[in-house]
Amino acid sequence: MLCAASSLLATSSVRADETCQSPYMAKITGIEDFVYVWTLGVEGLGDGSDKLVTVDARESSPTFGKPIHAAPVGGRHEAHHGGFTDDRRQFWAAGLSDSRIFIFDVASDPAEPRLVKVIDDFVEKSGGAAGPHGAYALPGRMLIPSLSNRDGTGRAALVEYSNEGEYVATHWLPTDAAPNGARIEAGADGYGYDARVLPRRNVMLTSSFTGLDNYMRPLGELMKDAEAMKRFGQTMVLWDFHARTPRTVLSVPGVPLEIRWAWGPRHTYAFTSTALTAKLWLVREDERGAWSAKPVAEIGDPAKLPVPVDISLSADDRTLFVDTFMDGTTRVFDVSDPDRPRQIYEKKIGAQLNMVSQSWDGKRIYYTSSLLANWDKTGAENEQFLKAYTWNGKELAARFAIDFTAERLGRPHMMAFGSASLYGP
Repeated sequence: MLCAASSLLATSSVRADETCQSPYMAKITGIEDFVYVWTLGVEGLGDGSDKLVTVDARESSPTFGKPIHAAPVGGRHEAHHGGFTDDRRQFWAAGLSDSRIFIFDVASDPAEPRLVKVIDDFVEKSGGAAGPHGAYALPGRMLIPSLSNRDGTGRAALVEYSNEGEYVATHWLPTDAAPNGARIEAGADGYGYDARVLPRRNVMLTSSFTGLDNYMRPLGELMKDAEAMKRFGQTMVLWDFHARTPRTVLSVPGVPLEIRWAWGPRHTYAFTSTALTAKLWLVREDERGAWSAKPVAEIGDPAKLPVPVDISLSADDRTLFVDTFMDGTTRVFDVSDPDRPRQIYEKKIGAQLNMVSQSWDGKRIYYTSSLLANWDKTGAENEQFLKAYTWNGKELAARFAIDFTAERLGRPHMMAFGSASLYGP
């Protein structure tokens, strides 16, 4: 599948796709037709249900820039992240509160994805993992990093399923008490968040957040609880990908979240941002094959707690978009020298800001607003939107915006791109 994807890229004159997707996944040729938005339901707003919303991104379409379809799943499950299978025929979307995974068929009608299966025994089949956070395509399989365990304290696992939705295996994050052979720099907390693979180096990198008992609490209440605030991730783990065994637990204080591997064929590094310390970190392999992590830049003013959330690295590894939730701002860093990132642009997108996705050619950038149902701002600052921009290398220019509250859809979170051309006539 990787070869097939590479072939598609090589023969395409126009390239577009999310740059953060799995390298094992088939790629879109041409500009994206649709943006799928995994959306949290809001009680009393529309049907109140979590749903997968399709937004029309075809500029020649009479419905360009508008929601054209919604596939509700029934009820609210703290909709969060998701991902396509390697053949891109299904989109898996996870709920953090009750550990359900919703599988949508996007191939039969890419404009109108259809819910075809629900995995409702994730906790039981995995042996106690809970809070499925995302869905990452492996060859013929889906890798589901969890945020928590069934008792809510937060030891996390990586759980594998077949593309058909059958449970395969569970791999627990290492802890000080159960290191599973890993070398530990300063401590192994066992928390989980993101998981990303660099196939040509046979390594996988995971990051760390907090358990269900913390992420389901109201943010203001949580931040006043000094003991609870100690229960956040301070580590990243480098794994032997083929063996699925942890090699090194790196010390990365401050809650490292999204992981973005560089795409260049000789680039053996990744970036992450830390939510509580507002720093960019670089994880890289040296010439001796040893891996290490170090902070390389500050994001905004860390003293003001801007809370970096999503990041997006351009396909040429030169530009990194970084969103900060509290000030609703996106910042763009020149990371052509990964050891010395340099901020080159910033723009306030809204009162709050979370996810950012960019096209493969780096010309189209999309943003959404919601973080978690209990962590979003309230009152007039509870803006819920998808905003689309063009990027010319120097500044953002608005394309369209959708008010998800006015449309009675909910809180927009994770985005993924769709294209009818993937599936033939």
